[in-house]
Amino acid sequence: MVEAVRTEIVGAVLVVTLDRPTANAIDVPTSRALYDAFARLESDDALRVGIVTGAGERFFSAGWDLKAAVAGEAVDADHGPGGFAGLTELFGRSKPVIAAVNGLALGGGLELALAADLMVVAEHAELALPEVRVGVVADSGGLLRLPRRLPEAVAREMLLTGRRMGADEAVRWGLASRRVPAADLMDASLELAGEIIAGAPLAVAAIQEALAATAGLHVRDGFALMRSGELAAYARMLRSEDAVEGPRAFAEKRAPHWRGR
Repeated sequence: MVEAVRTEIVGAVLVVTLDRPTANAIDVPTSRALYDAFARLESDDALRVGIVTGAGERFFSAGWDLKAAVAGEAVDADHGPGGFAGLTELFGRSKPVIAAVNGLALGGGLELALAADLMVVAEHAELALPEVRVGVVADSGGLLRLPRRLPEAVAREMLLTGRRMGADEAVRWGLASRRVPAADLMDASLELAGEIIAGAPLAVAAIQEALAATAGLHVRDGFALMRSGELAAYARMLRSEDAVEGPRAFAEKRAPHWRGR
């Protein structure tokens, strides 16, 4: 029997693959398995970036497993510490996650992709939040994250109608950063992960922390928070050996040797 969630380590990247034929739908056990994978990413110092994708070429994920719902899984079921899909309520992450969207990302599938830090989409991918058509709402992050990532009118239209957005439109609005042929999706996602890994790990963690902590703040208030000393990862980065190594390596015209301290 194929595991619903498979993991593979590629260098310093943890590749998480959702594999539940035929639509990679997500129930409570799958959410908890996804959480375990993302928690492993956070806790393992050898891992720098995560990539989450779906098995096959048709579905990234169809979202909430409606068959599980019919069998009795409640809309408000406890999906574990990370919320639905293990990532939608996993806050305070220091390591970036890339959603490699290999096909349809519908409902909770799109909410999983939105919870990631970056999105790379295959050229045939389509994104939608069709919950309204089955009597519920996208309350695992869709309602909250989509209007922050898209112009309000576009986000509201998607939420109210459930219409699908293609890969070109997703890149045009900045919802996804890269659109690639399906055959190149994992290579492109690993390339992006490699570009992140080239940066200092403490600097990446500081960026993650600062972006999360200052979201929604006025720039002046964001500056005040950064200067307050309350952002632990940011403060650690400023005092780190890597903050000395970076300028030194630049001056010596060599690649930096990051130590994560």
